[in-house]
Amino acid sequence: MITSVKNEKIKALKKLQQRKYRKQTNTFLIEGTHLIEEVLASDWTTKEIIVSEEASVPESAANLPVTEVTRQVFKELSFTASPQGIMAVIEMKKENVVNGGVVVLLDAIQDPGNLGTIIRTADAAGADGIVLGDGCVDLYNDKVIRATQGSIFHLPISHADLEEEAARLKEANFTVWATALEKAENYKKLPIPQKTAIVFGNEGAGVKESLLEKADERVTIPILGKAESLNVSIAAGVLLYYLKN
Repeated sequence: MITSVKNEKIKALKKLQQRKYRKQTNTFLIEGTHLIEEVLASDWTTKEIIVSEEASVPESAANLPVTEVTRQVFKELSFTASPQGIMAVIEMKKENVVNGGVVVLLDAIQDPGNLGTIIRTADAAGADGIVLGDGCVDLYNDKVIRATQGSIFHLPISHADLEEEAARLKEANFTVWATALEKAENYKKLPIPQKTAIVFGNEGAGVKESLLEKADERVTIPILGKAESLNVSIAAGVLLYYLKN
């Protein structure tokens, strides 16, 4: 059992809270029983389990390397105020080309909670994959991962230049929709395409103009009350369920 926060292994694990070290090692941390159950049931690679002295290792992780630490050491590594006493080191997955019937393109989504919720919503609505463009918050940020509630392990997520991706998808017979507040059509008035790529934009600035120009349709969700706009993750829920039902 590791009893000191100055232990070299603990220092290395602590560094995984920083994006640059996650990229260097191609690994990231997840914390909590639910996320660990989700990753163990997926085809992602779990490198190691870290468990506090008062917690237990799930049976599904019995064949994995386990590092035991004291409650105090675990608290040093934890992202949460009330730790459950278990975390894991996960290997980042090789990215594949995203295809299917409904693909989500995200342009500079900066809030971790929004990105995680969009991933969870896309998973729930049956979307086929997500492509993250420039300016998006790090996919492996702990707040993003927790907000996905495990959906990060359920559907393909890749990174790409969105203008190039939109062009690729058009060649694959996708219709590209981009969300906008101006010069846009009420989504309910549009027929559901056979294959759709839908672009959601930055929380403050929306979808950038160069991407809007690539779209086949600019779509909007009517605001019935006095709110200026919808949160981007809520908008994703409305439109993705429309496209899949």
